Amino acid sequence: MGRIDCSDDMLFEKTVSKESKFKGRVFEVEVKTITTPEGATGHREIVIHHGGAAILPIDSEKNCYFVKQFRSPFEKVMTESPAGKVEPGEEPLECARREITEETGFTAGKIEHVGKMCATPGYCSEVINLYIATDLRYTGGTPDPSEYLRTVKCPLKQALEMAESGKIEDAKTLVLIYKAARRFGI
Repeated sequence: MGRIDCSDDMLFEKTVSKESKFKGRVFEVEVKTITTPEGATGHREIVIHHGGAAILPIDSEKNCYFVKQFRSPFEKVMTESPAGKVEPGEEPLECARREITEETGFTAGKIEHVGKMCATPGYCSEVINLYIATDLRYTGGTPDPSEYLRTVKCPLKQALEMAESGKIEDAKTLVLIYKAARRFGI
């Protein structure tokens, strides 16, 4: 069991070396050799990801707009908030604006940054910026040619029930639903 009475400084590992094992379009995988706080040598397999943005569109009647799409790692269709990876040189807010329009056809008069989340900090560097979009206007979508998705409308209260019952499993979407429910008093 870890020490409860130690300071955070006593928890840091020292990186001795890094070796890239894979470099793809979306992420890179590296293996780090580290020294633990007690001086032992170890290895960490890390997925290097440059981040993303997720946005939950909510209309004036407290309806949310999600996308449903097939997710290959799980071999099933999942319900998610519109989201995407931040492109080189792009700010997370611009990514969120792009994704809401591409995936749902909406533009938002107001976009509020509601935090960040580390998706899987044990092995991945991805940080997802989270946004809630209101004052929606439908302008038409322009999905990526390689994306196959369907937009679905759902009352926020029902989305919260789906989150709590396990019908929505995606972490970024769960965090956004809980944040939105609190903001809207549900």
